[in-house]
Amino acid sequence: MRVLVTGASGFVGRACLHALTELGCEVIAASRRPGPPAPGVEWTTVDLLAPGEAARLGREARADTLLHLGWTVDPGRFWTDPANLDWLGATLELVRAAAEAGARRVVGVGTCFEYEWPAEGDCHELNTGLRTHTLYDAAKDACRRTLEAYAAQERIAFAWGRLFYMYGPAEDPARLVPGLARSLLAGEPARLSSGLAVRDYMDVRDAGRSLALLANHTLEGPVNIATGQGVSIAGIAREMADLAGRPDLVMLGALPDRPGEPVRIVADVSRQKEALDFTPSISLRQGLNDALAHWRSRAI
Repeated sequence: MRVLVTGASGFVGRACLHALTELGCEVIAASRRPGPPAPGVEWTTVDLLAPGEAARLGREARADTLLHLGWTVDPGRFWTDPANLDWLGATLELVRAAAEAGARRVVGVGTCFEYEWPAEGDCHELNTGLRTHTLYDAAKDACRRTLEAYAAQERIAFAWGRLFYMYGPAEDPARLVPGLARSLLAGEPARLSSGLAVRDYMDVRDAGRSLALLANHTLEGPVNIATGQGVSIAGIAREMADLAGRPDLVMLGALPDRPGEPVRIVADVSRQKEALDFTPSISLRQGLNDALAHWRSRAI
């Protein structure tokens, strides 16, 4: 099977490439910057926001399946970035061109921020309500709704992988796990809020494997890409500090909690487990230890 992957050089994209080639797929990896050569991967450089480029890529890739990861992802900024509107338009253009060129399956990637988070239960793809929180998740949900209608009309198989929280080697240094790792390894205080918020954190390598399976499957509709296990931010900080041998550096409550911060965002992963036959293989402790090792090697 020939799979076109956009956003291929990104944090999640790189994990998907490895997983897809392990499944025997021929991969066309599209990105603004080409990644390292790899068996079974053909890199193509493209700016999907440039006029006409999304349609050109969709036509020329001649893919059987499109796994679309490209979107605005700058930490902190992407929530309100007006480029969300540009990415919505480019995505629709890309999917239409790919479908007209012969693609019969499209997998888009959404976010857990599409949900109206239950105060106690887990987010279920078919039973939990949706709610707009930011421009980012509003654009993602609009994209899903439009593509679902288009795919049904054109008889294309369409799935929507909703990512929850991720971490792993090569993550942007501004995010939680790299920030903790760098502080702990430098012997500096790791200042945090109360850390009581519970989140569903998945190693990006497992996320890549789950998305690759979804791209190779017949399953349609939304699918949570997550572990189904909640862990508090304080729990992550203490685990990392224990691995680094510096529990004394964790300073919970040193920063204020964010106003309106939801208590719990955890996925129901029954569709992922039962339909895709997928269960995460990397424990939180192993994943955090690998992340520490990555940042330790960068400091040498």
